Amino acid sequence: MTAPLPSVLPARHILVVEDDTQLREQVTGYLAEHGFNVHAAADAKQMDAVLSASPIDLVVLDLMLPGEDGLSICRRLSAEGGPAIIMVSAMGEEIDRVLGLELGADDYLAKPCSPRELLARVRAVFRRLEEVRGGAPKKGRSYQFQGFVVDALRRQLRAPSGATILLTSGEFSLLSAFLDHPQRILSRDQLLDIARGQDADVFDRAVDVQISRLRRKLHACSDGEIIKTVRGAGYMFDVPVTRP
Repeated sequence: MTAPLPSVLPARHILVVEDDTQLREQVTGYLAEHGFNVHAAADAKQMDAVLSASPIDLVVLDLMLPGEDGLSICRRLSAEGGPAIIMVSAMGEEIDRVLGLELGADDYLAKPCSPRELLARVRAVFRRLEEVRGGAPKKGRSYQFQGFVVDALRRQLRAPSGATILLTSGEFSLLSAFLDHPQRILSRDQLLDIARGQDADVFDRAVDVQISRLRRKLHACSDGEIIKTVRGAGYMFDVPVTRP
């Protein structure tokens, strides 16, 4: 009897939004060579057309685009609960990175960057998504706290009212880290290791930015303070968590 073939995960779909034709072709070709289904767009209009026609998992987004710029696109996609985003820009100052992350980007890469570095960042983002969707819920597929319900398998957070709260992959990774370590102080380094992966090139400020976003979204649906800042030590998810 012939042994069944091992299952193969379908290739991820990546959309490269870049107005520089030569750079766009270089990036799409390199990512395609490494097993991804790659789509391309030169501006927001083309991007929207691709998104409406194809199931995109991640967008590699240039900041400086004709028409609607990358920051506006990032804000819009995040508000809609869209795909993961890696922002790429020649403006690599910390304030630019923080702004990109504040608007919902999962990572930020300064130009010029090598295709190999971009590939590593892409793989790191997908690895974090897999950890959240498949690896994080080790003791159960759902969590409950203060009336909130988290479906770790579907990567969904529901408010006490029943409404779905949209989270970026980075925010959900942090929430998962807190849910697995409730009422315990976690330093920035611990959160980086748990939520974003030790091989991801992310600076400490990114944790502060994404926790601030996550805290605002939780507080909008709850009266109490759920995530507390412990001065000089880190952060604590200061409510009990149950796993039904």
